[in-house]
Amino acid sequence: MMTTTTTTGADGFVEILQAHSRRYHDQHPFHVRMNAGRLSRRQIRGWVANRFYYQENIPRKDAAILSNCPDLEVRRRWIRRIIDHDGNAGGEGGIEAWLRLGEAAGLTREEVKDHRHLVPGVRFAVDAYVNFARTRPWVEAVASSLTELFAPNLMAARLAAFERWYPWIDPEGLVYFRARLEQAPRDCEHALEVVTAHCLSAESQARAVDALSFKCDVLWSLMDAIDQAYPE
Repeated sequence: MMTTTTTTGADGFVEILQAHSRRYHDQHPFHVRMNAGRLSRRQIRGWVANRFYYQENIPRKDAAILSNCPDLEVRRRWIRRIIDHDGNAGGEGGIEAWLRLGEAAGLTREEVKDHRHLVPGVRFAVDAYVNFARTRPWVEAVASSLTELFAPNLMAARLAAFERWYPWIDPEGLVYFRARLEQAPRDCEHALEVVTAHCLSAESQARAVDALSFKCDVLWSLMDAIDQAYPE
């Protein structure tokens, strides 16, 4: 069921989108315990290994959006997201940075890449998100990425928590979090421009809000699966 029934102005529409911060995965009990320094090394490693499946599928999600997007200017800007994660050469990009985080946390690169620790619920949630981007109208897929509205605050809090509570993790492994402090606001600004420019009717606004709600559910389900696999 759609979540809005009347068209709102741009400011009101953005407020509705921002209200989803209350459903963002930083509110999940596992995430709350992580930021409070209450996770064991095994739990941290489990989170890093499973979250990698999400990280490596982000470029595939963005490529799906590009394949459905008819707007040249949007494609020219959106493709930067793929480069941010894949890099232009070996040793670059967010996927590489996440592998370094795994190594800093005591995992081998091979065990992260071969998914030996991957929980079925995490695979299901991430695959559902990629499938959403492939099959839904491209503006809705863009709207689903607007969890980036909340990401900078989460990333800053996560970085501070890791530096404070988990000193056994090599600080060099935290480069992914530092990079996202700059990338996420830039990406969010573009996605918000696209969504507010294209979602001008009550129906299109409702579908955008539903897409963002779906993405919040994906991230929450991902955390549920990790929490169950790595209990206290």
